[in-house]
Amino acid sequence: MDSTRASSSSSALVPQWKYDVFLSFRGEDTRGNFTGHLYTALTERGIHTFRDDEEIERGSEIRQKLLKAIEESRFCVVVFSKGYAHSTWCLDELVKIIECVKKNGQTIIPIFYHVDPSDVRKQRGSFEEAFVNLEKQKEEKAKRWRATLREASNIYDWHVEHG
Repeated sequence: MDSTRASSSSSALVPQWKYDVFLSFRGEDTRGNFTGHLYTALTERGIHTFRDDEEIERGSEIRQKLLKAIEESRFCVVVFSKGYAHSTWCLDELVKIIECVKKNGQTIIPIFYHVDPSDVRKQRGSFEEAFVNLEKQKEEKAKRWRATLREASNIYDWHVEHG
């Protein structure tokens, strides 16, 4: 993958990307199956891929590492699964990813794993269930998360129904 890119407004080069791909996913939904296989396939092909590690302790330090890894990744693959919206970590990652797409020109690749893209877009099914609880706890953030989910689900996608 191209590790540098030229600015369209000048000939200056943007620093090299540290990662080719950042994987955003709900661990308990896909770590042991789809995302695990995707990570293995990417790394075996020499694609430098960031995936949060189960051994990393949760807390402010990991949050900063995740956000920095998003900024340093050329592509962000978002694996939407039934439990994705139940994780505020995933939703915060998605907000950061969309910000970086707009600000830095990164590319987002949404994958809909056993969820219908329209359920993500319209927050139906498991996504609706997640927001019932989230809106009670974090009303303002929930509005931003909803808008970000709609935006991300409107991007071209890869829909996995079986597998």
